[in-house]
Amino acid sequence: MKLSERIAQNIIKHRKKVGLSQENLAKHAGISRAYLGRIENARHSVRTDTLEKIAVALNVDVADLLRQPTN
Repeated sequence: MKLSERIAQNIIKHRKKVGLSQENLAKHAGISRAYLGRIENARHSVRTDTLEKIAVALNVDVADLLRQPTN
C-alpha cells in the first residue's frame, strides 16, 4: 500500500470516528473541501504542514495518520 493510500484511509477512519463531514474537517483544518477530498482519495500528496493541520483538527498525533491501518 502506498503511503498516500495509508494516510487517506487513516484520515477517513478518524474523521468518521469523531463524526465530522469532509466539509467540517476541512474547515477545522483550514483547507478546502476539494483538497481534502483529493487527499482522502489518494490523488494528491499531502504536505507535512497540512497533515499536521488535519491531525490537530482530528485531535490525533500525526503518527496516527501514518500508521498501517487496521481493519
